[in-house]
Amino acid sequence: MSITCFIRYEIDPFQKDAFRQYAEAWGRIIPRCGGHLIGYWLPHEGSNYEAWGLIAFESMAAYEAYRARLCGDAEGARNFAFARKQRFILKEERRFLQSVEGTVNRPPQ
Repeated sequence: MSITCFIRYEIDPFQKDAFRQYAEAWGRIIPRCGGHLIGYWLPHEGSNYEAWGLIAFESMAAYEAYRARLCGDAEGARNFAFARKQRFILKEERRFLQSVEGTVNRPPQ
């Protein structure tokens, strides 16, 4: 994968379980729509309001095709509506990053 969409969320720390449910749904939706889901992370120690999501794509064109499929996905629409209704996401930022070859997923030796 050459492009990773790095999503930083500011969440209501009192609704962490709602964000977990939201992220778990993306675990089904994103791969079905063509994204390579690297994962979602909830706060554990330190900040209690930052969560993260990482999704990889072959290119920005692949990302755009994924977004188009996502717009037509019924479960995706329900998940977006769930987030809007519950209001556990206070802020969302997206960055698109390129990995440095030879540095990703390197296990300890």
